[in-house]
Amino acid sequence: MTAYDRDLAYIHDTGFTGFARKAAPGLLRLLRQNRILGGRVVDAGCGSGVWARELSERGYDVLGIDISAHMIRLARRQAPAAKFQVGSFLSVELPPCDAVTSIGECVNYAFDRRSGKEGLAEFFHRVHGALRPGGVFVFDIVEPGVVAEGTKQRRFLEGPDWAILLEVREDRRRKTLTRQIASFRRMGKLYRRSEEIHRLHLYSGSELLAELSRAGFEARLLGGYGRFRFPPAHVGFLARKPPAERTH
Repeated sequence: MTAYDRDLAYIHDTGFTGFARKAAPGLLRLLRQNRILGGRVVDAGCGSGVWARELSERGYDVLGIDISAHMIRLARRQAPAAKFQVGSFLSVELPPCDAVTSIGECVNYAFDRRSGKEGLAEFFHRVHGALRPGGVFVFDIVEPGVVAEGTKQRRFLEGPDWAILLEVREDRRRKTLTRQIASFRRMGKLYRRSEEIHRLHLYSGSELLAELSRAGFEARLLGGYGRFRFPPAHVGFLARKPPAERTH
């Protein structure tokens, strides 16, 4: 399954970074509230580096991970002070860190064959192992109910030099969401067409809270990042690794 090839990566960076930009102030506040004023932050599914840039500009040591080489290429230009790695966050080695973030429903995506509830549960354990005591894991997901059962949601979106046709279907029985995307990017006087199909695993907030607890986190649900509120069928998580027990 293709994961943001050159044209869709460009279109996403040009027209669809609003979520990360609006979420950034609330995310920074969450880090401050949890006394994470510096140190290393791993951004899993970093995309074109919008959130990584916000972090690095405030003095954090950032490692961004994304499965799309085209996204990483854009991220390196957008956030030159950060470090980036091409790969799936479900399998790459996570360094010791103070926080892990995954913004914009990245953990739902099925680009990696290890994706799904078992792979995600394993990822939660790996994040817990990488975080220092008191470190946090902040992320968001889409839940079932994005599209009415048995229907298709179709949208046409365009920018100055691009357009996309988007069709979204949900399978409640299999707990999956499919986005079929036809992209058109202007190249001179003509438009280049490309197609991608993105499949997502859908989870409920309650089931992932249970998985986070099993991984050793103290976790709660978020209805948004600060003043930026999530749309329907979207929920966030603030998971904290408990501080080390004091010795007497």
